[in-house]
Amino acid sequence: MKFKLAIVAFLSLLSTTVFSQSRFPKHEISLNGFRNPSIGLEYRHQQVSVHAGYYITALEPGITTKFIKIGLTTWFLPVGKQENPSSFYAGISYVRGTNLDYNEQNAMGLEAGFRWMVWKGLNLRIGGMALLAKDHDVKINPTPGISYSFVIH
Repeated sequence: MKFKLAIVAFLSLLSTTVFSQSRFPKHEISLNGFRNPSIGLEYRHQQVSVHAGYYITALEPGITTKFIKIGLTTWFLPVGKQENPSSFYAGISYVRGTNLDYNEQNAMGLEAGFRWMVWKGLNLRIGGMALLAKDHDVKINPTPGISYSFVIH
């Protein structure tokens, strides 16, 4: 039930932001070098992006849990006047554990935060993610990130 509710909430947010007037570039590719959304690649078309990569986190102090992560993100409330503005985001992801208590288990990630465009394509993200998996308590953890984004004209 919680998975269905989360998906409905995300799709509601997506529908209200995707069809609004956009100041975002039409196409963007990001190389993500740290946790948010994952260590991997992301492609954005206006206000919606898809990402795939390797996600690591410390669900317990000193213990690194590893996942493969694929998901969708919607971008909204752009800030600033640059070609590729800073903005808020919300996303939903499929995650598959690769070690420890989550090894070979499917889960869902719900995240939200802010991406700050620091200089040219360099950007930093700060946010949080709720990890939902069968037979596990919901885990909420911070999701900082660093990326470099290229606008495709």
